[in-house]
Amino acid sequence: MYKYDGLLIHESHDDDGVLQVVDNFGIRSLHFGSTAIQSSMSLAQPECLQLAYARAMTSCLLFLPEMAEQILLVGLGGGSLVKHWLHHFPQCRLQVVEYRKNVVKIARSHFSVPFDPRLKIVIGDGSPILRQRAATAPESYGLLFVDAFDHEGMAESLRNQAFFDDCKNLLKPDGMMVINLWGGVTNPAFIACTDWLDTAFNGRMLYLPVKDRSNIIGLAFNSQVPCFDFKDLKQRAELLEYRYQIEYPAFLQTLKRHNANTLAHIIKS
Repeated sequence: MYKYDGLLIHESHDDDGVLQVVDNFGIRSLHFGSTAIQSSMSLAQPECLQLAYARAMTSCLLFLPEMAEQILLVGLGGGSLVKHWLHHFPQCRLQVVEYRKNVVKIARSHFSVPFDPRLKIVIGDGSPILRQRAATAPESYGLLFVDAFDHEGMAESLRNQAFFDDCKNLLKPDGMMVINLWGGVTNPAFIACTDWLDTAFNGRMLYLPVKDRSNIIGLAFNSQVPCFDFKDLKQRAELLEYRYQIEYPAFLQTLKRHNANTLAHIIKS
């Protein structure tokens, strides 16, 4: 067993391995049997986004004139994004697909994920669930988040073109998909995922590397998302930073610096 910096306050096991919760100087973290942190929460401010990659996943707000009302999330973890959206956007309705039942239990018991009528959590494999929804209820969501990619890779059922096509088909024409990727541009799993994303979304992609981390956040734009003016985005980034205390101006500059080949399809300089 790994030795953590902090106090191990919970440990349980399921068919997929061990789940551990560690407290350290007011920060609670979720681990899946390794030192890699799956989710973190400030005990004093549970709704705040403690991890840089989680904050980066909210960079979609730069491109949303209005917050989407229907949001789908694949992967719950400690529920950081769920709590953030519920706290700041009361009009949102969130649906979460989480593979591991014990993750949901721990998110409820140790990470302040609320029992809220705006939140529905489904236990199961994301791939068949999204496939069924894409067939029966396409164009249902304004935002779709996928956070099922860790230091060991992505769930096998999600590693195919069909899954990413289903993601696109579930989005409204002006919707966005946000995905947490891992490992960097030389990682084979990362390369495969970016190929599937580019195919599904016709190259309408931006990638946001997270500073000092191995995470790269992918932003996928559906066909009717308009082209944005960079000056307007700068003003919006400053407003969002003031409102939510998140580094949106830095995100915008990083997006501009790392997406020279695709930027012109999405942002007017």
